[in-house]
Amino acid sequence: MCLAVPGKVVATEDRDGTRMAQVDFGGVVKEVCLAYVPEAEVGEYVIVHVGFALQRLDEESARQSLELFEQLGLLEEEFGDAWGRAAEEAGAERPDTADQEPPAPAAAAAATATPTAAAAAQEGAR
Repeated sequence: MCLAVPGKVVATEDRDGTRMAQVDFGGVVKEVCLAYVPEAEVGEYVIVHVGFALQRLDEESARQSLELFEQLGLLEEEFGDAWGRAAEEAGAERPDTADQEPPAPAAAAAATATPTAAAAAQEGAR
């Protein structure tokens, strides 16, 4: 599902004639195009959909919307768990999941293998 999510403008710049911003969505900062709301300034809130700020929003309305989205689990659906995805892609555990079941031995060996050893293991499997 795609949402129009409120976020706080934390930086702006002009890039090749287009006004751009770094927008904070409760700790997740994304690059956003301000072409539709070029008057948006640092510290203001904007509603963003697929990378474009669509309109400015007052802080109280933004906070209420973010709280509701969080209660409904929509922020996780929209932004996901960036740290968890990064750890998974690196073959590592998240620090906050250390008490969970360890990975299978093959997965652990692959995660700690040197690139040469990993390549050799893959070649041997073929």
